[in-house]
Amino acid sequence: MLDFINYPVSFILWCWHKVFGFVFGPASGVAWVLGIIFLTFTVRAILIKPFIKQVRSMRKMQEFAPEIKKLQAKYKNDRQKLAQEMQKLQSQHGVNPLGGCLPMILQIPVFFGLNNVLRGFHAGADKNYMFGADEVNSYMHADLFGARLSNFIAQPVQQITEMGANHTSVIIVSIPLMIVASFATHLTARHNVERQNPATATAQTGIMNKITLYVFPFGVLVFGAFFPIGLLVYWLSNNGWTLGQQRLIYKKIDREEEEKKAAVVEKRTALGPKVGQKPTQVKKRPATAKPAGTAGSTDTPKPASTTNKPTASKPAPGAKPAPGAKPAPGAKPVVRKNQPAKPQGARNQAARKQDPVPSDRKQDPAPDNNGSGDEVSGLGSDRSPSKKSGRKRP
Repeated sequence: MLDFINYPVSFILWCWHKVFGFVFGPASGVAWVLGIIFLTFTVRAILIKPFIKQVRSMRKMQEFAPEIKKLQAKYKNDRQKLAQEMQKLQSQHGVNPLGGCLPMILQIPVFFGLNNVLRGFHAGADKNYMFGADEVNSYMHADLFGARLSNFIAQPVQQITEMGANHTSVIIVSIPLMIVASFATHLTARHNVERQNPATATAQTGIMNKITLYVFPFGVLVFGAFFPIGLLVYWLSNNGWTLGQQRLIYKKIDREEEEKKAAVVEKRTALGPKVGQKPTQVKKRPATAKPAGTAGSTDTPKPASTTNKPTASKPAPGAKPAPGAKPAPGAKPVVRKNQPAKPQGARNQAARKQDPVPSDRKQDPAPDNNGSGDEVSGLGSDRSPSKKSGRKRP
């Protein structure tokens, strides 16, 4: 049923057994143990990229944790709407929640595939997936401190004895492996929980953390009695790889975050004044007067006019007009009392000053009666000598 998983797993194990069997011997228990360990490392190395994506997605989710809290408070009574809004928020930030579960999901079929392959090694079998009869016989006789790799604690004592081992050796080898594997599972879970953001913590998150911290390690202790020693080696090496990988990847990502923050701080300090440097005050330039007619110049004073035009100012109410000042348009002439009236001759003389040319000279001359159009100097239109213009009368 799971042959599409069993064959790839058995092929990887077969390759590593060939490598270490060449060094330690095909029937050596060390060669088989190292083959199982490096099978684990090979699978985990393939899954290292999804693991890095998982860590980065967790970091991104911690960044928009306050928005998640708001959505949870807003749609606390509508789970369907909350799921839709959470999906929108995650897509906006480029976070795939299934990507974080991918490494764990892919390890489950590998675990079951290896379990099927190891249980396929039994006496009388001529083939076990990629292994032939000689290799099956080699695995059946491979031991680790007096216990066969295919033995387990819950196995009947008679079967253990028939395989050339004793139950005590199986217990002595299996229990330490179970304890160490359980403790490694707890450390791995605790390391993940410590890096979680408390702002994103919910009731479900708290329950899941307790399950991974205590239930899973306890499950290794209980169900480890039903696992062959070879499968316990796989479990222990898998948890050991996870611990080392977490430390390396987390340190790398933390270093990248610190470098980004340091770059931002360095950029800000480069724009600001240096340490110990006195602040320089920029001298203000004197304001230049804008030319007349410039729009929007309301604050700058207008330059003084260079033309000598008299400025007409209205006299204060009740004040006497200045001597020689013209009366305002429409104003009544002011009659001054106790002032002698001017004689008629003086009035005429003043009128001549204003209009030096007499009104009779302003008319055009009459055309010549002869039709020649010539005028005799000093004669008027009636051929009589005219008076010189501008001559004053006696």
